[in-house]
Amino acid sequence: MSSRSWSKGHASTAVESVQKHITPKVNMDICIDNHYQSKIYTTFSSVSGHVKVHASYDVPFDKVQILLLGTSRTRVDAINIPQATSHTFLKLLMPVPESHYPETRCFQAGTTYTIPFNFVIPQYLTLNACSHRIPNDALKDAHLRLPPSIGDWGKDDFTPHMSRITYSVRARIYQKDADGKSAKAVEASYDIKVIPIVAEDAPLNITEQDKLYIMSKRKTLRKSILSPKMGKLTVSANQPAPVMISSDGHSTTPTTAQVDLVFEPTSNESQPPKVVGITSKATAVTYYSAAGINQYPNLKDWARSYGADGRGAYSSSVALPTMPVENVSWKLHVTEQGRRDSGYGFELQSDSEHSASGRYSVDSRTRNSKTTPFSYAMQVQVPVQLPTDKKQFVPTFHSCISSRVYVLWMTVTLSALVGTSSVVTLGVPLQIGVGSRGGGRVDATGLPTFEAAMEDAALEVDAYLQPRTLCMPDIEFCSRLPGYSERIGSRAAQPV
Repeated sequence: MSSRSWSKGHASTAVESVQKHITPKVNMDICIDNHYQSKIYTTFSSVSGHVKVHASYDVPFDKVQILLLGTSRTRVDAINIPQATSHTFLKLLMPVPESHYPETRCFQAGTTYTIPFNFVIPQYLTLNACSHRIPNDALKDAHLRLPPSIGDWGKDDFTPHMSRITYSVRARIYQKDADGKSAKAVEASYDIKVIPIVAEDAPLNITEQDKLYIMSKRKTLRKSILSPKMGKLTVSANQPAPVMISSDGHSTTPTTAQVDLVFEPTSNESQPPKVVGITSKATAVTYYSAAGINQYPNLKDWARSYGADGRGAYSSSVALPTMPVENVSWKLHVTEQGRRDSGYGFELQSDSEHSASGRYSVDSRTRNSKTTPFSYAMQVQVPVQLPTDKKQFVPTFHSCISSRVYVLWMTVTLSALVGTSSVVTLGVPLQIGVGSRGGGRVDATGLPTFEAAMEDAALEVDAYLQPRTLCMPDIEFCSRLPGYSERIGSRAAQPV
């Protein structure tokens, strides 16, 4: 497969001669209503406008075709020759009524013809968009989602030159060739930027085989190289809630990641280290392939599994604001072994219950134990705010030949009592989604979304199934009826 040269998508006119001795001069301009250069389209957005056709002399034609195309392109630098792949995942055809055609099927010289069009960005792709073999149904569903535009943004979007996803409105004029077949003669194209709505996905199940992420680390601490061990420190984190991009792509909602630290001292005199600070950065990883990808590329070992299969990966990072650790201290926890060894009367006494500098005394039965009956724990909340003013973030996606994922790297700096310091770095998945308009309650057409309708229905069902309480009413709401004795007495009192 030979390499191809790619150019930026802007309004241009490509003229091809159907017959070598005829070179028709036809100008085609694509005009999109209410469009501007930085405009971003999302799910259910309307892309409407018209195509202007102006010929310098009479040009006969067979038909006019207007399309909305979504195309993914990758280039892998192989050993012998670069492999360039193009995949058209979206193809919407706008029917052109016969009333907009000239009656003679000929564009008259000096006359400008206007052909309208109207497209709506779909929520999902058709099944034909992903035709290669995929053993995972979840990945198949991911491939049938609309991917965002990557590459050719005004700001850096972490995308290499080896991967591009573009959306364009194209107009084509077909003519009859010498054999009577319809062939493309003139084509014009105009690129637009698309960021589809992406809902929150379930957290990933990270295992030791997933080499991209480091969810936990265990480290032995010493005051110096020759000093005995102070204890073992375990630093771990879970996947934070996703960062949601606005539908216009200009702002993001912050999220928070939690870092858990557990220090297990080797002796009763060992004190936990001081957490000086936590620095973080976001890394965007773009995967690209010359053939269809049949598993999640960010899971398992991408380099080892597909190193010789015409595939590659590119990563780029951006630093996030540094967060000093304040108003957070170590907390003492008694282990189960400490409770068993010391019995019910075991107690830890401290000058400061939640301070790492407090001196703890233990029962004499556990003082000479090989393992200490207590440990220290700390939880640190790390805020995550992506710098949208400098970078263009697109949502996490997986398509047939391109994928984009994000990793949140957090580096914890620790300081021992004598001034030595050490660092521990974790890398957790960071999902980026796109929020819907109307706070997720309505779509672009103003109608309630499926999720909103189901939520309202659930509330109505819950209200209907609420348990009822039966009780005696208050005395003022009770009507007193005469009893049997009272009715007999009233009858006896009546005169005969």
